[in-house]
Amino acid sequence: MKSKTRIEKQTKRKTNPNLVETIRNARKNKKWLEVAGLLSNSRKKRAEINLDRINKEAKEGDIVVVPGKVLSQGELTKKIKIIAFGFSENAREKILKSKSELNYIYDEIKKNPEAKGVKILK
Repeated sequence: MKSKTRIEKQTKRKTNPNLVETIRNARKNKKWLEVAGLLSNSRKKRAEINLDRINKEAKEGDIVVVPGKVLSQGELTKKIKIIAFGFSENAREKILKSKSELNYIYDEIKKNPEAKGVKILK
């Protein structure tokens, strides 16, 4: 896991204000620190995870965090809550069609600062 100082140095190079704010909020809490470290990586290293992988690795009712973008390949057959920095348009439609929930990391940190029940996919 990265130190808070290293995360702060990497955050200074970011130009997306939403990303910077999300990293800063995540860095404040121990449980979200790992997500902050993953988001502060370069764009090439940031996670891009398809729905089929999420479906395979998550159980019914799980809260899954993707520190990157959720892509639309595959189908979602379980009712889960997916939290990510971004969603492709098709992935968003498939998630809503499967009656699962979606949310952005920034909003989830405010709602669930203790990160209870959260599973991080890298």
